[in-house]
Amino acid sequence: MYQTWMRFFSPGPAHHRLGLVCLGVGLQHGALPTVGPRTLDHHVAVVISSGAGWYRGADGRRTAVTAPALLWLTPGVPHHYAPDPDTGWDEGFVDFAGPAAATYTELGYIEPERPVVPLSDAAGPRAVVARVARAARRGNPLLEVETGAAVHELLVALRRARADLAPDGDQVLKALARDACSPLSVAGHAARHGMTTAELRGAVRRAAGCTPKDYLLGIRLGRAKELLAATELPVAAVARRVGYDDPAYFSRLFTRRVGLAPARFRAQQG
Repeated sequence: MYQTWMRFFSPGPAHHRLGLVCLGVGLQHGALPTVGPRTLDHHVAVVISSGAGWYRGADGRRTAVTAPALLWLTPGVPHHYAPDPDTGWDEGFVDFAGPAAATYTELGYIEPERPVVPLSDAAGPRAVVARVARAARRGNPLLEVETGAAVHELLVALRRARADLAPDGDQVLKALARDACSPLSVAGHAARHGMTTAELRGAVRRAAGCTPKDYLLGIRLGRAKELLAATELPVAAVARRVGYDDPAYFSRLFTRRVGLAPARFRAQQG
């Protein structure tokens, strides 16, 4: 026996331009029927909060699934899965699509090559799925925007719940954030943590979805913005505070990334 509830939507072109749209949501539990083999043209995140089962992908290999876990069903990838008939499982799913999915994939939030992802705790993602379900009530005038915004939130919650990341964030990222404004190269940061540059690059990519250089730059520029907006320090002094001895280089870097020169940013904030 099993129980199932689901809703499906058809957002318009304007909603797709928001980046992500929700195409459907469901809450199911029990000895659910086998899904597939099938291939979809959109993404589905299946959050399994209790129970166990199996997943089979394009390579034909059968992978055990034990809750808490996530199944990534990505466009164009054949898949086939089911809970164990004796135990069943408890799942919530969200179907979604949109141009922002490619960026989330680039950043490592969506992992097509890793369809079964162990989670440390399904409570956070499952709470977001429940909010999507509540927003899916009949006659909700904010349905498309509310559920689309929740898809962004779900991707963040799933990233945070991954079992291969520390619950409060990767310790390497914490250390980099603490030392971001030190005048160290990426190689210098790696050496400080007893890592090779390649090891540091891999750790930051897994945890933050970007390179160490971009991660450090984001922190430095954020701090520079705070100093420009809240103090009267000269631009050269701000540059030194965030780790740049050459104020001209800092100004060029700031302008290229922010779109405004430091002095112009300060004027706007003032």
